[in-house]
Formats: sequence, structure tokens, C-alpha cells
Amino acid sequence: MNGNDGKLHQQHWMLAVMGGLAIVCAFANQAAALEPIPDKLVVLTFDDSVKSHFTNARPILKDYGFGATFFITEGFTFKTNKRDYMTWEEIAQLHRDGFEIGNHTRDHKGVTAKSLDQVHEQLEAINARCKEHGIPRTVSFAYPGNAFDPDGFALLKKAGIKFARRGGAPEYPYDHGRGFAYEPGRDHPLLIPSAGDARPDWQLPDLIRAVEQARDGKIAVLQFHGVPDNEHPWVHTPEENFRAFMKYLHLHKYKVISLGDLAKYVDAEQTPRSYDTVIKERKAAMP
Repeated sequence: MNGNDGKLHQQHWMLAVMGGLAIVCAFANQAAALEPIPDKLVVLTFDDSVKSHFTNARPILKDYGFGATFFITEGFTFKTNKRDYMTWEEIAQLHRDGFEIGNHTRDHKGVTAKSLDQVHEQLEAINARCKEHGIPRTVSFAYPGNAFDPDGFALLKKAGIKFARRGGAPEYPYDHGRGFAYEPGRDHPLLIPSAGDARPDWQLPDLIRAVEQARDGKIAVLQFHGVPDNEHPWVHTPEENFRAFMKYLHLHKYKVISLGDLAKYVDAEQTPRSYDTVIKERKAAMP
């Protein structure tokens, strides 16, 4: 090797080292930008555009300074029944109040094998309505009816969805309203479990059982519907119960955020090798 060849080799080696360092630094900067997940971190979510989200839940959440995501659909009797469902102006006001507006599909259409060809249009219909009312494009999603198909992940990601919430099933039966806390790195960010799915008979111990899971890097995601919910009484939450739940979170110093706020703590691009490994492990460990 002559002198020029040696210099050229050294230059190539230095460039390779510098390139490698740049990649390492990029990953380090990304990791440094994420905040450590604190204990007592709770995500509040509300499904189905119910009027009481605005009239009852909103003022309580504002009193405590809690964040939340409201998942919007125009399904059910949304377009004609303004006694039980919000107007788009009320939804826009929730956004102006600092709450996150999430996507629940236009027609409350489940993401199943039979409906995958409709997912894009269903999502974009809500995004279009958000744009009309000065609301940012949605980045959070809740599976209508808590039904999901893993083949839908790519469609959600293509639409810009970073985090998607499911129910407590398949670990727990739907009618139990129970679930597991979200474990970043083990749970897929497009299949985040509900630690609790509020029901009419939910009492304070049910809430406590759900939120006490929020420790050691786990995040308790709570699912509510109407407060109250006249059209869907099986997922109704009495206002006085909801007040008690929120007071408990406040008194016990839980940090309450929206689903989209998870981006402060979780890299949505990091996904497990298999979406259902953690589900199978939880079910195998259950008594």
C-alpha cells in the first residue's frame, strides 16, 4: 500500500467511524428526549362523542387540570340526536380547551377482516371534519367495539396514527370491564390495552384495581363512555361515580394525560416482534 492509498484508507475509516457515531448520537438524542415513565401515570379516554363528555366530564377534568382524549365518531344517532351527542362546535371547544381529539371512525366501524377495505375512508372522514373545525389531524385511535385485526396496523400507521387503544379483551372477557396496564416495549403501540373499561356497576375499588397497576414502567389506560350514556346503558357511568373517580386520582397524586401525550414517554416506532406474545403470556399467568 503506497502513501496515498494509506491516507485514503484512513479517510474512509474516519468517515465510517463518524457515520457510526452520528447514528449512535441520533438514537441517544431520541432516547434522551423521552421522559422516564413515572409511577401513577394514567391515560383518560372517552369514546363515542357523547354529549355528557362536554356537559359533565369536561368541567370536572378542567377543575383538576387533567388531560384526556375524546374519540370521535359520527356513528349511532350522532347526526340527528343532539340531546345525547356533541355538536362539532362542542368537539372543537374540547380541542381549544387543550384536550386531544382522537379518531373512532365515521360510522363506528370495527377494524376487522371484513372491514379493512373501509378503514382508510372511515378514518379520513373524521380527519376531514376535524380540519373543517380547526382541529389537528388525529394521531390517536380507539378500536370501535374494541374489535381489532392486526392486519389493520399498517392502515392505521399510514393514516398517521401513532397510538391505538383496545379494550381489556382478549385477556379478560369484555363484560368484566377489567384489563392490564400498558407495558411499552411489550404491548404494540397500536394495540394498547385498557386497564379498566368503566361500567354502570363500577365502584371506587374497580378504579383503584385498574390504576394501581401504573407502576414500574406500566401505564394505566382508562376507557369511559358517557357520563352518563343514555344510548349505551351497559357502559354508562353515573356522574357522581365519575366525580368520585377523578377526586381519587387527584387526591392520590396521579398524573393524568391524553393518549397522544404518551409520545413524551414512549417511542411509537418501537414495536415488539410479535403483537400477541404479551397477550399469551398474561393469559397463561392468570389463575
